[in-house]
Amino acid sequence: MHNCISGYPCSSSSSGIPSRTCPSCQDPLHPIAGCGAGGTYYLCGEAGAEERPVLYADSEGQTTLIGANLVEAITLIAVLPFWCDLAKSFAISELGSDLRADHPDFDAERDRLLHALGLASVSEGEAAACLLAVAARTAPDYVPRIPDGNHLPYELLFPSSPA
Repeated sequence: MHNCISGYPCSSSSSGIPSRTCPSCQDPLHPIAGCGAGGTYYLCGEAGAEERPVLYADSEGQTTLIGANLVEAITLIAVLPFWCDLAKSFAISELGSDLRADHPDFDAERDRLLHALGLASVSEGEAAACLLAVAARTAPDYVPRIPDGNHLPYELLFPSSPA
């Protein structure tokens, strides 16, 4: 069970990013990035492990897997920077239109980023389908617990499987 996030003793990895663990975790969760809303992205497991999904935990106690691996997670974030809003049942087309209205060069910038990283381009629909498929795997193995006295589990950001 991968069930701890923050508030436990940290040890620094060779990269300088603190690794978080707790006695009941089978695999450590390594914080790899943060977001402007206060959430944290974690790479699950040990280096060299066969499976290393990426978990997102927000500051409000919600969580989800966003990629089966780091490449999948980075691709999702590049293609769907508004991926969190999909949990609120907003339509991809509406979110994409709003994004492009504010950032008219988004498509070109996204394509340059994916090319520079050597990542395959995928459609917004494909990225969303991948997100929902991996999010459905969050429970029970990747639901962290809130680091307080009660250690209650985080809530799922995408509580139900895709239709």
